[in-house]
Amino acid sequence: MQIKFTDRLSFKQASLTVLVGFLLGTLLSLIQVVLDYSNEDAAIDDKINALLETSYQPAARVAYNIDAELAQELVRGLLRSPGIIHAEIIDNNGTALGQASRPMQESQWRRISDALYGQARVFEKPLSVEHLPDETLGRLRVVVDTFAFGNDFLQRAGITLVTGFVRSLGLSLILLVLFYVMLTKPLVSIIESMSRRDGDTLNREPIRCPHGHERDEIGALINVTNEHLRSIDVEVGQRRDAEDRLRQYLNELENIVAARTTELKAANLQLSTSNQELEQARQQALAMAQARSDFLASMSHEIRTPLNGMLGLLTLALDGPIPSEQRQQLGIAQNSGKVLLELLNDILDLSKYEAGRLELESIAFNPAQLLEDTAQLLAQNAGQNVELCVAVSPSVPQSLRGDPTRVRQIISNLLSNALKFTREGSVKAKLDWQEQALLLTVKDTGIGMNEAALNRIFQPFTQASQGITREFGGTGLGLALTRRLCDAMQGEMTVTSHEGRGSVFHVRLPLTPLSAAEPAFELHGHVALVLNDTNLTSRVLRDYLLRWGLSLVNAEASRCDLLICNQAAELPRLRQRFPDVPLLYISPYHAFLSNEQAQALQPFQQLHQPVARHPLGNTIASLLGQQSELPRAQSLPSNRLGAHVLLVEDNPVNQLVAKGMLASLGCTVALAQDGQQALERLPQERVDLVLMDCNMPVLDGYEATRRLRADGRWNDLPVIALTANALAEDRQKCKDAGMNDYLSKPFQREDLQKIIHYWLQARTQASGL
Repeated sequence: MQIKFTDRLSFKQASLTVLVGFLLGTLLSLIQVVLDYSNEDAAIDDKINALLETSYQPAARVAYNIDAELAQELVRGLLRSPGIIHAEIIDNNGTALGQASRPMQESQWRRISDALYGQARVFEKPLSVEHLPDETLGRLRVVVDTFAFGNDFLQRAGITLVTGFVRSLGLSLILLVLFYVMLTKPLVSIIESMSRRDGDTLNREPIRCPHGHERDEIGALINVTNEHLRSIDVEVGQRRDAEDRLRQYLNELENIVAARTTELKAANLQLSTSNQELEQARQQALAMAQARSDFLASMSHEIRTPLNGMLGLLTLALDGPIPSEQRQQLGIAQNSGKVLLELLNDILDLSKYEAGRLELESIAFNPAQLLEDTAQLLAQNAGQNVELCVAVSPSVPQSLRGDPTRVRQIISNLLSNALKFTREGSVKAKLDWQEQALLLTVKDTGIGMNEAALNRIFQPFTQASQGITREFGGTGLGLALTRRLCDAMQGEMTVTSHEGRGSVFHVRLPLTPLSAAEPAFELHGHVALVLNDTNLTSRVLRDYLLRWGLSLVNAEASRCDLLICNQAAELPRLRQRFPDVPLLYISPYHAFLSNEQAQALQPFQQLHQPVARHPLGNTIASLLGQQSELPRAQSLPSNRLGAHVLLVEDNPVNQLVAKGMLASLGCTVALAQDGQQALERLPQERVDLVLMDCNMPVLDGYEATRRLRADGRWNDLPVIALTANALAEDRQKCKDAGMNDYLSKPFQREDLQKIIHYWLQARTQASGL
């Protein structure tokens, strides 16, 4: 077996050794050259300075005697020194007493020398005599051509590098021969011996070890190889026996395979039939899912359209002068409609989540205000013997980034659930901020649940038991949707409950804080008398008052600046005892004082439970005669918008609602029954904004908007979709058609006011630019 010379171990080892030796030799040679260069560089200065020292005394006497002839003789003598190309003696007046020069030496190596040492060096030495050491008589100046020294250095450096290379080359040849004799030649003989072995007949003669290698690695390799060869001989014999037995097994296996093949053909035929049935079932499931989606969209549209008319007309009715009893009845009807709308939204949201299409907003909102407003809205659902209390920790940020609509749904569902199943006792909602997360705790003293019920309550359309459904009603959607909304916001929801003792729901939502906690009201220096601290509201109220700086006293106090009471029976006694002290009555939601009772208690204010911080602080500040330190929230835009709006709507009830709301906002309204009429009205009058329904006869809102944008004259005209279609794809469909914004039915007047104000302002700013 032939092995290329460059592939032999001797060559590889020799080349590697020589490479290392060559690198080390080269490195040492370079170090030697660098040291030689450094020494030569210093030697130039030393030699010239020594020459100047030798010539110093004659030059000083020449300068002292002002002997030009002797000076000329001296500088010519300096030129005989190697490297000096110019010498001169100069007196104090700058006159040269003697000077001499010669040209620089030319050579092909001069550039290298000049790069290392410079082209020339100038040396000067002031001259003085011994009896006048402080008086300078002149200067001795010489110019040195460094090539005379650099040339010697370059010759030495070349010799050093060449000898190092020759040594490395000689070493490589010696090592190559040694490695061949000691390693390669024995290995080649072993390889030739092994290659002559017949693999079939297996020559049993062992491989011979080369002479002199019996105890080294080569001998050990041969011994191990011979052992393996003997083992292989044994294994080959065993394998031949096994092959014979395997042939017998294969014959038997062929018979078994033939039988199994027949069985597999039958099984494959059955599997193919099953796959066809599964594909049909999958197609049916997809069709059912599409039908469900279409049904939800249709149901949403059909319910929202009359709901918009009902809520809108109730809002307009509440704006008019009506008796208080009818106002209360209409308000209850309006709130009932809102509850129906929330139920519809819950069904759609649950459907979106299960389909993976639930979209979350990321905008700023005030979490404490959200909780207090929601609790105020749901307070009407509390029973006569149920106390609804809201507590906000001072650590809660004033502003968070997230989806306020979904957070409101979580709060509303938990509070509604707690109020529904609590007939007496209390329901407390507490808001806190810990570890960059909003914590909501809702605790009630209701019927509670056992361990088995806890495993069912988060399933859609499922309640703890059928008895609860009959007794308390409900759909079983609220908690299921709440759990899924928490999951969508990367939060978590847990519940602990004991049957007959109530439940505690904990929600943790990791949200981004945009501001610090709200500053407290400044009410320092005032004294308040608070009656009845046995209920939850009183304890929360005390915490707020102490945080704001009020000093609290008990009923035995003789002086106070403010009276706070939550017992109607105590009001006359307090007014009689403190006739001129302002009185604040914290009443249950269903308790109302008549105008005559309130007038008799002046100065007097009444707040309903649950008590919110801002109304409480503003009311106390008003009673104490000082300006409130904290405004409630940013006010809405002006309710006199003064815009001319084109309303495109085919439903008479929705026309009536929208026109009434727009008129109350100070807008003039032009009406179009469909999209075609809208396109015909636009060139006839100036329009500031278009409210466009989407589903209309003749020409729908989508196509009307596309034609409006294609015209080019109304590219900057805001078009707002007013539609009962509330799914995510409907919003995108409006955007794709060219509409600027989207408002789903039923809508509140405040929402309509905000969206019109925003787009009127945006259009004004764009035209100003």
